[in-house]
Formats: sequence, C-alpha cells, structure tokens
Amino acid sequence: TNIGSILASVNPYKPIPGLYSVDAIDLYRQHRLGELPPHIFATANECYCCLWKRHDSQCVLISGESGAGKTESTKLLLKFLSAMSQTSLGAPASEKSTHVEEAILES
Repeated sequence: TNIGSILASVNPYKPIPGLYSVDAIDLYRQHRLGELPPHIFATANECYCCLWKRHDSQCVLISGESGAGKTESTKLLLKFLSAMSQTSLGAPASEKSTHVEEAILES
C-alpha cells in the first residue's frame, strides 16, 4: 500500500509472474504516483521525476527485517532507474542492459 510517497510492501516469498517485467516498467513510467496500484516501480518513477523535473536530490530508504527483501527491492529500484535512464537516451526500455547497469545491479 502507499502512504503518500511511502511504499509499505510485504515479501510474498514466491515469484509472481510479470510483477517486475519490462512491461511493468513501461506501465509505471507512464503514470504518476497513485494512478496505478502501489508498486516499487511507482516509487522509483516518483524519484526519477523529482530528480529531473524539480532537480531535487533523492534518497530511497528501504527498511525491514532480515529476509524481508531489502536487497531485492534495491535491485528492482535500480533496474527501473536504469531502464528510465536508457529510455531518456532514446533506447527502448526493453533494450539489453549496459555493462554499467549490470555492474551496479550485481553490487
């Protein structure tokens, strides 16, 4: 659920097909926060928009207990931001990731 720009999420401990796909990235990048169901991509899009439109520095705090999915959430956030950066350079979001993106996501 969303509480303003805060996303409260629960780790389902099982894969949900399509939840974090390229199609989901494309969907959430086209909508503002609150227009679609709560999702980490909606939060990431809000950060991206604030960064570029208002020139505000952004910080995302990901908190939770051990095993809650903090690392996976961070990877998903970076995946979205990387896709947005590639799109802003004229590349489609579905384009293969760059070596820089892979290095960041692996870290």
